[in-house]
Amino acid sequence: MQLFFEENVGVLVADGKNFSLKQMHWHSPSEHRINGEQFPTELHMVHKAADGSFAVVSILFQYGDADPLLSKIKDELNELAKEACAKNEESHIPVKALDTKHIEKKTRKYYRYIGSLTTPPCTENVTWSILGKVRSISKEQVELLQAPLDSTCKKNSRPLQELNGRQIELFAELGDS
Repeated sequence: MQLFFEENVGVLVADGKNFSLKQMHWHSPSEHRINGEQFPTELHMVHKAADGSFAVVSILFQYGDADPLLSKIKDELNELAKEACAKNEESHIPVKALDTKHIEKKTRKYYRYIGSLTTPPCTENVTWSILGKVRSISKEQVELLQAPLDSTCKKNSRPLQELNGRQIELFAELGDS
């Protein structure tokens, strides 16, 4: 389940470079873990710089209240669910203008490392930022994200990868736990 953006909807500045938000997609269960804990869902916001390099911001979700962003596109998700796709098939549903303020909630803690994209071609040298604040999503919303997927693809996360020498850095403001 992916959202593609046709125009500039946001910029991420990482290591002094501007990355424009190009698309976002969800994985369930999460591909990242914090202290060994895997979460029901993870959102990847994929950004691309003018030089072709990538940066991804990841948000982890636990079960709880509905996610405001997904609540805004509930009708489109229901429509997409009616067009359940076979494996390797795509369906496209236009989404009305989307206010991205629901995904801009500030966090004072995040993890960063250099890795790869988690879907083919698994491009290397991607700057990953995993937000330390876990957000909430309802079980119904997770089911809506999975509904259009072929039964063999409902669990669409990449298996946990070895660190292979990667350094994971934690950035946190003083007083933030």
